[in-house]
Amino acid sequence: MGALIYGTNAPIPVDDRALVHLQLVIYSKLRAQESFAFNWKDEPGVGDGHGSIWISPGVPIVFKYAGSRDPAVNREWLRVLRESANQPSGLRLIPEPPAAAGRPDQGGA
Repeated sequence: MGALIYGTNAPIPVDDRALVHLQLVIYSKLRAQESFAFNWKDEPGVGDGHGSIWISPGVPIVFKYAGSRDPAVNREWLRVLRESANQPSGLRLIPEPPAAAGRPDQGGA
């Protein structure tokens, strides 16, 4: 289990596979100088809560992985997460969809 650490906030636990997808979407938005909300549900071991933060350029962000290998990237999941990030409600970590036909997962981040 990895973690997303934003500014001086407490780490947000995120599975490594999901974290690499969030990292790619968040970096893409920040490169474009776009601010947005990120919303999540707490992991079952943490409780039944949820949280939200406003992500904007200029605030330190760390993606800390528990494993030593980069998870494969599902382009369909990236597409769906990007669409979510562009909605008024903000980026939400949604379950991974199947990879699109003819577009296999790509290794590495």
